[in-house]
Formats: sequence, structure tokens, C-alpha cells
Amino acid sequence: MRSNRFPRPVLWAATLLVILVACSPGGSSGRSGGTAGAAVVRVPQDTGSLQEALDRVRPGGLVLVSPGVYRESVTVSKPRVVLRGTERSTVVVDGEFERSNGITVTGAGAVVENLTVRNHLANGVLFTGVTDERLQAGGAGGAGYDPLDTVKFPPLKGFRASYVTAYDNALYGIYAFDARSGVIEHSYASGHADSGIYVGQCRPCATVVRHNTVEHNAVGLEVTNASEQLYLLGNRAAHNRVGLTLNSNDLEALGPQHGAVVAGNALTDNNDDQSPEQADGGFGIGIGAGGGHGNLIERNLVSGNRAAGVLLTDVQGYPAHGNRVRGNRVTGNGTDLVLATGAPAGNCFTDNGESVTSPADLSGLARCSRATGTETPVSAEPGTGHPPLGRAHPVQAPPGISFQDVPAPPAQPNLPGSPTAAPRPAVALPGRVQPSDFPLPKSAEAVPARD
Repeated sequence: MRSNRFPRPVLWAATLLVILVACSPGGSSGRSGGTAGAAVVRVPQDTGSLQEALDRVRPGGLVLVSPGVYRESVTVSKPRVVLRGTERSTVVVDGEFERSNGITVTGAGAVVENLTVRNHLANGVLFTGVTDERLQAGGAGGAGYDPLDTVKFPPLKGFRASYVTAYDNALYGIYAFDARSGVIEHSYASGHADSGIYVGQCRPCATVVRHNTVEHNAVGLEVTNASEQLYLLGNRAAHNRVGLTLNSNDLEALGPQHGAVVAGNALTDNNDDQSPEQADGGFGIGIGAGGGHGNLIERNLVSGNRAAGVLLTDVQGYPAHGNRVRGNRVTGNGTDLVLATGAPAGNCFTDNGESVTSPADLSGLARCSRATGTETPVSAEPGTGHPPLGRAHPVQAPPGISFQDVPAPPAQPNLPGSPTAAPRPAVALPGRVQPSDFPLPKSAEAVPARD
């Protein structure tokens, strides 16, 4: 890892992307208001251009795209518009390794579903509330990035990505930044040099990431400064360099990260040397919480990760504390459970199987008790307030490959139902969320597919 940071996104890119969003066709040019336009616009039957179709459709309408390769970057700026492919694997938005973003969504309640986005120099699909074309990159921090003013740039409210395939985009596959009240579901992401699916800078997020598969990325699922009402449920992260991260830092606003629920996921064999190399060099880790607090990690299968299964550590002055790791199956990793934090007592570990831990007897040193009806962390290290510092199994991260060279994935399942079904905008999301509906997976392939 570079410096003292846990693997995290190259956040300078966020500012670049904001500028690209503002300057891209349909950015913030006033196409988001009014009620004029067609209820349904078909591509290529009504127009050969995705962007022209999005300009023609009315708020709450449907842009229905037939199979083809569409070589353009587009912005969905009108509210409640649904951009839908008729066939997931053959409706392709292709950046040709020339354009930055595939689909940028700034319209509240808009949806992207049942299509593929590939070969972009930044992101596949970006959901964001940032639309101000005057925003300029700052010089704060080593990444040259100013934390976003969340009052000046309020979050996008309402978004959904369903049955989206994103592959071989340089940074992120599906990227929600300064966005809330959303769902990312039944999607697939591979070949990204930062992460397959990313949720950043929201509080409360009111967002669910569920039933997705991420593989052959630098990081499979990534969360940075994203807190409260955030749920990562029933996902499969395998054969990445790192499976899932919960990060805090000062390069984005709204730190520290806290209050996420990670349940019912399979995070296995994240040691892929045939994946892009992430800037901070993490490798062989199932779940890593860098500076997060108050997160619940339960009923996950975490196995086959060479460095660590679950790793809690401090970063950039943010201590990892108050995290509960319970009821998981953590086995067959370099070190299964690692508490590498100098924070006061507050993290606890219970019922995680026959795990190898660092420090040894971690469940005894930092166990979750129920004496008062609530879980209370207990430390057995008198005078220090925390267990001794743990370490992951040492692993030398191998060099990665270019994001352009990751093989294309196989065809993925289509959105159920008729392609011409009425649009379902992203309103009143995420709806009912019940983490208890997501049991511990029996195997890496046995992640439930129910909603």
C-alpha cells in the first residue's frame, strides 16, 4: 500500500469527472425541466443517437435501445427517465478507449438498466449531483482534490442501476458519487483499475447495493465517506485484488465513513494477478475497513484471500472503532481476522468460525457480549483500552495488467419481463431493506438472488 492509506480510489479522478460531466452533451444546459417530449423514444428506430433520444424523451419517459454498438458519451439529465436496453449483452455503449464516461446521470430518479458499458477512460455509469461546469480542480492534498461543498452541490436524489454490465473502464464500472436514495442491483463489473462498484460521499446514503457480481477489478466493491442507511447485501466479489473496502479520508467530504451494513456477501479468492493494479497496491484482502466506524459485518463468507479475510485498520487520523464482525464464516485466508488499529476498545468479533486471528485469541480480547441486551465490546488489555496490534499475512502484490486487457465477460442475465414494459423510475428508493433476508452463503457461488 502507498503511504498509510488503505486501498482507496484515485480521487483526483472525481474532480476531472465532474468537469467532464459539466462539459459533456446535455450536462447542465437546462434540459432537466418541463414536461414536453415523447413518452417513449426508440433507438435506432426514432433516432440513431442515444443523446438525441434522451433529449427528446419527456421526464418520466422511456428510452428503449435495440441491439447495437453506440459510440457516444451521454448524459441523462431529465428527471425519472429510464434508459433501457432491449438485450443486455448486445446493447453496448462503447468508449473505444477514447471517451471519458459512458453514461452520466444527473436527473433525479433516473434509471439505467439492461445494457453494457465498456472501454471508457474513466467510468462506465456515473450517478452524481455535481453539474456545475464552473467547478475547477483544487490543489488540496496529494491527489490535488478539494472536498466537494455538499451545500453548494446537493446530492442527486433517486437513482437505480439494474442488470448493467460494465467492463474495461479505466476507473469505475458503476460509480455513485454525491448521490443518495438509490439501488445498484443485479449488475456485473470487471476490469476496472479502481473498483467495479463504488459508493462515495453521501450521508445519509439511503442506498442498497445488492445481488451484484464483481470480479477481475482492483477492488470489487468500494465505499468511501459513505455513511448511514447504506447496505451491501448478497453480492459476490471474487478474483479481484481486494474484495470490499470501507474507507475514510479527507480528500472527499463527509468523513469519516460509518454506519454501513455488509451482510450475506461472498468475498472469496481476491488474489487476481490478471486484474488492473490499484494505485494503493492492496492485494489479497476480503474485507478491509480503513478508518470506518460503527459498521456491521455479518453473515458473510470470506475465504481464500491470501493476506487477510477481514482487516480493520486506522487511516489518515481516522480510527477504526465500534465495528461489529459477527456470525461470518471467515476461513482459509492468510490471516482470517486482523485488528490492526490503535483505537480504543470498540471493535468486536464473535461467532466467525474457526478463524486464525491477529492478535491471537481476538474473539476473547475483543468479543461482542450481550449482557445488557446490546452488544458491548470488551477489551482484555488492561491499561491500554484496546487489544495488541494485529498484522495481515505478508503478501507481495504482483504487478497488474492494463484495464484494456481484461477479457470481456460472458453474457449476463437479462432484466426480467418485457423490454417494452412501463418504465419504473427511481422514486421512493431504496424501499424496504431487511438485511436478515440475506443468509450466510453456503459457497462462493451460492449467493441468494432474491430481492
